[in-house]
Amino acid sequence: MKFSLSWLHDHLETSATVEEICNALNRIGLEVEHVEQQGAQLEPFCTARILEAVQHPNADRLRVCKVDAGPEHGEVQVVCGAPNARPGIAVIFAPPDTFIPGSGITIKPGKIRGEASGGMLCSLRELGLGEETDGIAELPEDTLPGQSYADFAGLDDTVIEIGVTPNRGDALAVYGIARDLAAAGLGELRPFLADTVEGTFPSAVSWNITCPEACPWVLGRTIRSVRNGPSPKWLRDKLESVGLRSISTLVDITNLFTIDLGRPLHVFDTNRIKGDVLTICRGAGESIRALDGKDYIVTSEDCVIADGAGVQSIAGIMGGAATEVRDETTDVFIECALFDPVHIALTGRRLGISSDARYRFERGVDQAMPVAALEAATRLIMDLCGGEASEVVSAGAQPHWQRDARLRFERIVSLGGLAVEPDEAVKILGHLGFEVRSSNEDAVTVSVPSWRNDVAQPVVLDPAPTLTPDQCMELENAVARIEPECDLIEEVLRITGLDKVPPQALPPVSVVPGASVSPARARIARLRRVLATRGLMETIGFSFVAHDEAAKFGDAPESLRLLNPIAADLDQMRPTPLPGLLMAARRNDARGWPDLGLFEIGAGFTENGQATIAAGLRSGHTPRQPGGGGEPMTFMAAKADVVDILQSLGVSADALTVTSDAPGYYHPGRSGVFRLGPKTVLATFGELHPSLVQNAGFDAPVVAFEVFPDRIGDPKRRRKAAPNLSVLQPLRRDFAFLVANDVPVETILRAARGAERKLVTGVSLFDIYEGSKLPEGQKSVGIEVTLQPQDTSLTDAEIEKISDKIVAAVMKATNGTLRS
Repeated sequence: MKFSLSWLHDHLETSATVEEICNALNRIGLEVEHVEQQGAQLEPFCTARILEAVQHPNADRLRVCKVDAGPEHGEVQVVCGAPNARPGIAVIFAPPDTFIPGSGITIKPGKIRGEASGGMLCSLRELGLGEETDGIAELPEDTLPGQSYADFAGLDDTVIEIGVTPNRGDALAVYGIARDLAAAGLGELRPFLADTVEGTFPSAVSWNITCPEACPWVLGRTIRSVRNGPSPKWLRDKLESVGLRSISTLVDITNLFTIDLGRPLHVFDTNRIKGDVLTICRGAGESIRALDGKDYIVTSEDCVIADGAGVQSIAGIMGGAATEVRDETTDVFIECALFDPVHIALTGRRLGISSDARYRFERGVDQAMPVAALEAATRLIMDLCGGEASEVVSAGAQPHWQRDARLRFERIVSLGGLAVEPDEAVKILGHLGFEVRSSNEDAVTVSVPSWRNDVAQPVVLDPAPTLTPDQCMELENAVARIEPECDLIEEVLRITGLDKVPPQALPPVSVVPGASVSPARARIARLRRVLATRGLMETIGFSFVAHDEAAKFGDAPESLRLLNPIAADLDQMRPTPLPGLLMAARRNDARGWPDLGLFEIGAGFTENGQATIAAGLRSGHTPRQPGGGGEPMTFMAAKADVVDILQSLGVSADALTVTSDAPGYYHPGRSGVFRLGPKTVLATFGELHPSLVQNAGFDAPVVAFEVFPDRIGDPKRRRKAAPNLSVLQPLRRDFAFLVANDVPVETILRAARGAERKLVTGVSLFDIYEGSKLPEGQKSVGIEVTLQPQDTSLTDAEIEKISDKIVAAVMKATNGTLRS
C-alpha cells in the first residue's frame, strides 16, 4: 500500500516528520517497506529563461541559446536541438554533471559542433515525468529563473509504502492509515463528510441480484450530461504519486476512492448498456474482454454483472471493455457494491486477474460505507465533469455486520503482558472507532466498527467426529467469548506499542536439558551416514507418483489418489520411494551414467497410514577390476547393504532370519526378506522384477532394498563389557549336507549355530550344488563352522563330539543327511 505524505495530510492534521510517521507506523503494525523522496533525483534541475536563440553556425538542426539560469548559475550558453527553443520562454535547465533520469546519462560541459555548451534544456520525458515530445518543456510565462524545479512543480512530496497483513483490509485506505496514526497520538483525524446529492430524475439503469451469497448489496445511480477528459493536475498528481497512470477524469475518480477510502467503484457508459437492468449473477461459460484487453471465460463459480447483451463486468475484479467510459461518454452509471471476499478471491485466482479492487474486496471492505461513498463520488464527478444525478437505485440489503465485544481490563496485563490503565484502553478503542456500549471498573463492552472485519467475527467450527453436536456448540460459544476479547487486547497493545511489552523468559522444563535429537531422528541420521559410506548418493523425491507407477510397487488404492494433483503424472501417494529412485536411475542411464547407487529416506503410504522407509537402488555394473570388466549387479549387493544397515542400528545378526517371500515387484528367485521373529519385517532386498527393469529401459539387472527403521526398537543402553578374546587358535570344519531343494539355507546355518553356542563362533555358507550326481529333488549345502576354544585346546575326541552335535542338529532341523 502506497500513499504520499500530502495525501495523508488530507485526512490527518499533524506536524509529525516523515521519520516520526514511519516510526509510528512500524510501532502499530503497519510495517514501512520503502520511503521515497520524489524530488530527490530532480534536485539539480532548476527553472530558467531563454534570452537568445540563434542558428548554430555548423548544424542546421541546432540552436545556440543564451540562458538565464538564476543567481546560482547565471547566464549560460547551451546548444539545443529542440525545434521550440526560442527567446522568451521559461524552460527546465540541467547544469553540468546532472544525471538525466529519462535518458540514463550524465551530462558534461563541452563543445557541440564547435560551440560551447554548459548544460541541457530538458523535456518532461527526460526528467522521467511525461511522454515523448518533439521539444523541450515550456513553463508558464511568469516563471522566475533559478527556482528548484521539484519545488516549482510540487514534486517534493514523500511516498511511503507499507506492508499490510491480510486481516487489515481497513489499512488499504489512506483514511484508514490516518485513523490508526491519530489513535497512536500523531495528530487529529479529519472527519470524512459526504454531502447528499439529491436525485432529480429516475435512474436509467436499475439493479437485480440473483446470487446474494456472492453480492448481498449493491447501489448505483445515473449521472447524465457529463464531460469526460483529462483529469485536473491535483488528481493526476495524487494517482501518479502511488504509481497509478491517469486515464480520464471519470476513471481516475474511481481509482481515487479505491486508494483514498478503500472503496472500489466502477462506472459504466450508460449508452453502451443494453436494456435498463444490470443483473449480478453467476457466469455461464461466456467470454468477456476486460479492461486489460484480455479475454476471460467465466463459469458458474464466478460472479458477473450482465445486461441484455451479456456479461459486462467480472464483478468486484475488473470491468468490461464493451461498456467502458471514453472521452466521448456523456452519461454514466456508477456501481457501488459489497462482494463476498471468498468468491472474489476464488474468481481472481481462477482467472489469474490482479487488480486493486480484487485486492481490497478479498480482504474485506467497510460494510457501511457504500451509501456515503456513492454520494461522495457523485459530488466529485459533478464538480469535475458537470452533469446531473439521478435517484439512487439499489438491490439486496446491507448485511448485518453489527456486533459487540467485551474486554476485561485485567486481561490486558494477564494475557497481553503490559499494564494499561482502563481509561487509556477505552480511549484507544474510541480513537479506533469502537463505540462504548457499557462499562464499569472491571470491563467495557464496545461495538465493533463496520470497517474492522477482522474483529469479533462469528466462529464456525467443523464438527469433529469425536464431539457430539452439543459439545461442538459449547466449544464454539467458548471460542466466541474468548476471541473478541483477544482482538481488543491486540488493538490496545498495538496502539500503545508492542515494543513496550516487557520480554518474558519461557519457564525451564528441566534443569538438565533433554536430548536435542530424538532416538528416531538419530536413527535416520545414522542411516544416512551408513548409506553414504556404502557409496550411495542421497536423493529427495516427491511423495507422490503416477497412479500406474505406484500400482507396479504395491497397492495404489483410490483413497490415496490426489483429487487436485500438481501434475497429471503425480496423482498417487507413493507406497515406497523405489519408483522415484528407478526413474532417477533411468534418467542418469539415458545421460551416460548407468553405474550408480541412489538412496532416499522418506515416507511410504498405505491405507493404514504412512511409514518411514530407507530405500536404495543400484544399477549397472560393479567397478572394473584388473584383468577384466565389471560384473552386473546381483541381489547379494543389496543384501550386503541391508546387513550393514541393520547392524549399524543395533540389530544382532543372530536374531535375524531370511525368507524368500519378498513383494511382487522383486525377482521371485533372487530376493528376500529380513525378519525379526516370525512376523516383524525389518527389510526387503533383491533384484527388481525383470518386467519392471525391462519396461524402464535397462539392459542389466537392477537391485534394490527397503529398510523400515520405525520397526527397529531403540537399542538398550547397557555398558558393554570388554570382549573376551581367547589366546588359543580357532579351528574350522567344513560340513556338506544333502537336503531337499525347498529347505532354506538359513535353517541349516541356524541349526549349526545353535548346536554348541559356547564354542561355535561362526557359521557361513561356502557352497550350494544341484546336479545330476545327486538324487532328484535334493541339493548339497556346504557350510564352514568356526570353533573357538576358550580355556584349553580341544582334543580330537572333543572336536568329534562337537561335530556330531552339529550334524545331529542340522539333520533334525532339515531331515537331511551328512553328505559323504
